[in-house]
Amino acid sequence: MPRRHNLAILRTMPESVRRHYELYPYPDYPLFASVRRRDTFANNLDALWSLFNGELAPSASRILIAGCGSFAPYPFALANPGVPITALDLSEKSLKRARLHCLLHGISGVDFVPGDLCDPSLAPGPYGFIDAYGVLHHLEEPQAGLRALAARLGEGGILRIMVYSHYTRREEDSIRRALRLLKVRDPEQVRSMVRQSGKDSRLRGFFESSDEVATRSGLADALLHPQVTSYRIDGLLELVAGSGLTPLRFAHRGALPEPEPEIARIRALEREKRAPGNFVLYLGRDCKGPCPGREGVFRLNPCLAPALAPWRPGTLDLPGRLGHENAALDGAERRFLRRFRNPVPAADLTPTELARAGSYADRLFLMHSRA
Repeated sequence: MPRRHNLAILRTMPESVRRHYELYPYPDYPLFASVRRRDTFANNLDALWSLFNGELAPSASRILIAGCGSFAPYPFALANPGVPITALDLSEKSLKRARLHCLLHGISGVDFVPGDLCDPSLAPGPYGFIDAYGVLHHLEEPQAGLRALAARLGEGGILRIMVYSHYTRREEDSIRRALRLLKVRDPEQVRSMVRQSGKDSRLRGFFESSDEVATRSGLADALLHPQVTSYRIDGLLELVAGSGLTPLRFAHRGALPEPEPEIARIRALEREKRAPGNFVLYLGRDCKGPCPGREGVFRLNPCLAPALAPWRPGTLDLPGRLGHENAALDGAERRFLRRFRNPVPAADLTPTELARAGSYADRLFLMHSRA
């Protein structure tokens, strides 16, 4: 059964942020909304550890979801059965909904902790993986928040962050500031303004083009949040530098696999006042790097095993991760991946097969580790 933590809460975040998520738990998915395990493949701890450390994760590794919201514990637990997971969030209401979602889907092994991620007494480390997706940009002091998470990361540990990019968020930020000046605080007020706006108004145009505002909580998160910081790439790098962690890989859509070329690409986009979307970045503490090509073994990501069963006909669609756009896997590709349900030594593969396996490992479909 999911557990509830009873430690006292030390609030170092603005009370306005806590109140916001008590009113509008985010995201607002239906309680019976389900996720296929195969679609959680990029949340698997062994797969991530293999990619960035060239090994399977140590048996004592744990996962922390910082600012877990109302949904994330469910897919993370689905991807990592048996791995202890701590779900930390400022909002009791969000945690209650996340706990209920887990219960309805038979998920156990999650420790739900209410409180501020900047409080070192809550959810102490070390953790093998920490996820802080869409969290730091809502902190009053993002640098302090990132340092607090870095302090919980064990050796070889991995931290994923997502923060808003300035050039992706310009229109939203402009509308949010205007609504704040007008003292608009309720989603229904915003919708009323949209209905009364002209066909060519910026507000109506944003609503017609954005999926974020389709739900009440999505609208509130996009346009009514009391604390938002958007980043240019150099501001993000300054934030990361203060954490003592190393950039491992950007993972937003279209991202290049090595950080430095991707940073250069983003800077070029920003000179044109564009961005690749919000920034998604993996950071690490003393990560060992990937397993060399002809060493070690390849294994199938366990989240994909049921979907690759031979009796399942047709192609297999998997969401893109780590910047990749994944084409549907046809029968030949599925047969190739099935070979790795048991470990296959890299030395047993032909050069063509090795390159193919390496490409799948880069997509997290396979895990390449030293043993």
